[in-house]
Amino acid sequence: MKRFIVDHSFWELFPEAKLGVLLLKNYNGLGESSPEIKALLEESHKLAEEHIDDRNFSDSDVVQTYRKAYQKFKTKKGVRSSIEALLKRVANGQKIPSIDPLVDIYNAASLRFGLPVGAEDSDRFVGDLQLTITDGDDEFFLIGDDKNSPTLPNELCYKDGSGAVCRCLNWRDGERTMIQPHTKNAFVVIEMLNPADADRMQEALTFMEGQAKLQLRAETEIHILDKHFSSIML
Repeated sequence: MKRFIVDHSFWELFPEAKLGVLLLKNYNGLGESSPEIKALLEESHKLAEEHIDDRNFSDSDVVQTYRKAYQKFKTKKGVRSSIEALLKRVANGQKIPSIDPLVDIYNAASLRFGLPVGAEDSDRFVGDLQLTITDGDDEFFLIGDDKNSPTLPNELCYKDGSGAVCRCLNWRDGERTMIQPHTKNAFVVIEMLNPADADRMQEALTFMEGQAKLQLRAETEIHILDKHFSSIML
């Protein structure tokens, strides 16, 4: 059976971090998002303003937490966490579009609670999934791109037996394991790097679990990983 393993190289960088994982089994993601899911995403734009500094976007606690984190490992120039990208769009008056029922639910959670959230089709993993500092050159195809964009040496990424799954923590997903309409089993992860955000992470997990059960008829499991409990069965 496949596992998710958080390597010691992650905990060396972020010893106080916690990873919140929501596993979805046998869920129904066919079709476009329901009006209820779209309404959740819409109202999340207003709630996201709590995590934005009106005077200087870069000064917000959320933005600073993840910018400082990204200085601890190798990245491509200009790479930012997914939560910063979402908040930047909201700060600029842009709407996050509806994409897919599960994607909309986790984007709503990310906006509401100011945390990076990502999801993958767990049936597409080849062997175990790891979060680790990599030696580099792991195969990776961005969504919609047919050109290989391999990982860099000393980059922190999610990877399996076939290459990178998500690069630079939760920066960019790959085509191979992306959430699709036919996805039935999903791995959803929150990267909480600031211990002060522990309550928000728990609230985000509870929010997503509730919506996944209600809207997607999913069977769910929640796990919280730390340096003392660093792997789970998928």
